Amino acid sequence: METSKQAKVTVETVIQAPVAKVWSYWTEPDHITKWNQPSEEWHAPRAENDLRAGGAFVTRMEAKDGSMGFDFGGVYDEVKLHETIAYTLGDGRQVEITFVEQGEATKVIEAFDPESENPVEFQKAGWQAIMDSFKRYTEAS
Repeated sequence: METSKQAKVTVETVIQAPVAKVWSYWTEPDHITKWNQPSEEWHAPRAENDLRAGGAFVTRMEAKDGSMGFDFGGVYDEVKLHETIAYTLGDGRQVEITFVEQGEATKVIEAFDPESENPVEFQKAGWQAIMDSFKRYTEAS
């Protein structure tokens, strides 16, 4: 059976906050549980994060009505403070997040390997919705 590797999918945003704050909010479990959901119907009741190359992370994502949930996790391949986070998910897909300092703002770019079960545009919309949730939370705090 032939498999074709799809191109990485990219989502991004510019957050009106310095890179140190953006990094903290992206990586600290107490913050992750407050923004890591694609919509108001979802939440992240638990997050664990060992932010170092070889360290693991997991965020529990659940529908608030209890109808579904899953653990989103993987192992870090590379961590460069305030610059880059790269990791491999449990299914082997890879993700890279880049933090670009822009004065008092920070651009966050996330590139991920899509999975094969859902359309790419659906996945991109979901990841962008989480990124938008992160932006709202970080700028409001």
